[in-house]
Amino acid sequence: MSWNTNARAAFDLETTGRNSRAARIVTASIVVLGPDGAVEAEHEWLADPGVEIPAEAAQVHGITTEKARAEGRPAAAVVAEVAQTLQALFDAGTPVVAFNAAYDFTVMAAECARHGLPQLTRFSVLDPYVINKQVEKFRRGKRTLGALCEQYGVILDDAHTSAADALAAAQLLDAMASRFPELHKPAPHLHRSQVDWSAAQAADFQAYLRKTKPTAVVEGDWPVLAPHDAAGGGF
Repeated sequence: MSWNTNARAAFDLETTGRNSRAARIVTASIVVLGPDGAVEAEHEWLADPGVEIPAEAAQVHGITTEKARAEGRPAAAVVAEVAQTLQALFDAGTPVVAFNAAYDFTVMAAECARHGLPQLTRFSVLDPYVINKQVEKFRRGKRTLGALCEQYGVILDDAHTSAADALAAAQLLDAMASRFPELHKPAPHLHRSQVDWSAAQAADFQAYLRKTKPTAVVEGDWPVLAPHDAAGGGF
């Protein structure tokens, strides 16, 4: 059966920076949807990441270092609970929608390693960002969550809060599936397709960049980037 006739979930993080291998979780949200797309459960976390939250990041998601320290829970506890919730969904065969999933799941992988927690396994992930680049290869303009939601008529209130972004990603994928019937397939099959699509998309973009910058590298691992040193990385 196609993923969009079954229960699914949506996942989003707001963090301390752009470098997914170095960023720390600030907020996390997981929304569980029924087969009809109605919200059945919501999980939200606010973490004290244990490091300063750069001002530029705080301007995006609204969580300052002071707020995180005053109201957030210890990072290790939050990472453990998020990982456990995601793993329970995967173990139940529930796919998880995440926009630009390679970012969020690489952050999760790095945070689990940082806190000595098991890595996620057996997952089916559905990524509207990778899927859109496949089904609308020649689309012009930005492919941000906001831009694609506007194109597909999905309301995105409170953008850059993890709860709103997670729900919007799920609704965006539903809207895309209504337009592209080739997306109607079981979640594990679509997951495997996205692994191939992401690699091909990265290779094409890297070839384009190397016309002017011969050393350019575009990573195509999905949904988790291969680990390496997590040094540096600004928002």
